[in-house]
Amino acid sequence: MIRPVLAAALLLGMAAPAFAQTPDRSSPEARVERLLQRTPLIDGHNDLPWALRQGFGSDPHAVDLGADLSASTRLHTDIPRLRAGGVGAQFWSVYVPASLPPLEAARATFEQIDLLRRMVAAYPETFEIALTADDVARIHRQGRIASLIGIEGGYSIADSLGLLREFQRAGVRYMTLTHSTTISWADSATDAPRHDGLSPFGEAVVREMNRTGMLVDLSHVSEATMVDAMRVSEAPVIFSHSSARGVTDHPRNVPDSILRQLPEDGGVVMITFVPGFINEGVRQWGAARAGEQARLRSLYPEAADRVAADLAAWEAANPAPRASLADIVAHIEHVRAVAGIDHVGIGGDFDGISSLPEGITGVDAYPLILAELARRGWSDADLRKLAGENVLRVMRAAEAVARSQVDRRPELAAPVAPGGAAGR
Repeated sequence: MIRPVLAAALLLGMAAPAFAQTPDRSSPEARVERLLQRTPLIDGHNDLPWALRQGFGSDPHAVDLGADLSASTRLHTDIPRLRAGGVGAQFWSVYVPASLPPLEAARATFEQIDLLRRMVAAYPETFEIALTADDVARIHRQGRIASLIGIEGGYSIADSLGLLREFQRAGVRYMTLTHSTTISWADSATDAPRHDGLSPFGEAVVREMNRTGMLVDLSHVSEATMVDAMRVSEAPVIFSHSSARGVTDHPRNVPDSILRQLPEDGGVVMITFVPGFINEGVRQWGAARAGEQARLRSLYPEAADRVAADLAAWEAANPAPRASLADIVAHIEHVRAVAGIDHVGIGGDFDGISSLPEGITGVDAYPLILAELARRGWSDADLRKLAGENVLRVMRAAEAVARSQVDRRPELAAPVAPGGAAGR
């Protein structure tokens, strides 16, 4: 049974004005251009703030984002390419490394939020901070790019529900529960499990995210954490930048068992473009390279130059395969086939990865993907859902859950300390 608040949000979505259903005989590219004028394309994850921190001293004025940077920098993102890509809204990741101690991670995350706000302020004709689905729709109508904030890794709250609430007040609208490592209250997909999913404190985190209207993002988490979070959350969940394990068997991808639960949950998987997540050959090559690197480090533990040289020779003898746009499309169509058209979106992970699929160089790529789907017979209505309508529906559902809990007291749970007593 679909949850009551979610059902109401779905009905609201169904009440939106419909486009004409007459056949469109124009080119796929022209169809895509028209529909993106009416529907904000919403990308679930872009790491530009971290790229600015690492490469430009956290100064958004140190690089001209108003220029096409494809030839002069390694950045995947700039304003001309965002415009060419038809981007109407972007969840900007305020990522910090999982290796940071929790309190340092919290500080660095607030610094990343500050950096993002300074970036938006530097280009007010292009960007505006969005906090709600209505903000996204309004900003898109006004010709600007709605800028939403997402935390990538629950370690940023330093085991504090008070910090979680402060991040929400600072504008954060989703939190990825883990990143690459298991944390004190949730298991990661790429680390040894410790909690069989969520700990009791992790469940309290999810409930507090519901109460405050913050989306629960399950990219990076283990399958057991996905199951627990979907059980606890009253609002639909998102996967801000994941793909389908049924196509590429990477632990960062979403298994079909979870995809089949999405129609009841109402959530959305936003397909990522990470080559190793979308192409099995690339995944296998990456595993082989990691194995060779580990072997060389074991053989030459005090000779980093030798390790680097021998690894480069191995790469020359074993050239990496390339992912392609067709791989992205295969993952989108798999999620549609298993979960349904209402549960798929796009989350590229631009500026968070070192390589991209062949033929894709940055955030101008979205129309290529939508046009290919149009050539495969996707209707305008389905393309609009993929582009942004599904995410807007999930945002509105989460906002409705938060309104329904406005009188509920904030969670006061504390994590369990190593000795077994509740932390203070």
